Amino acid sequence: MTGLSTLLIVVGLFLAGGIYSFVKQQMPKGLIVLLSIAAGMCLVAGVMRLEVWN
Repeated sequence: MTGLSTLLIVVGLFLAGGIYSFVKQQMPKGLIVLLSIAAGMCLVAGVMRLEVWN
């Protein structure tokens, strides 16, 4: 597990926590969708960079 993959996964989980917080605060749906796309991209990029796939 490299440092970059760890960082991407941590950032993705942080953004996922932000999604939960924004939903609880009833923020605009467009902002929640944008944040969920960013979180998903970070998590997928982090998982794809893991050494397991080589």
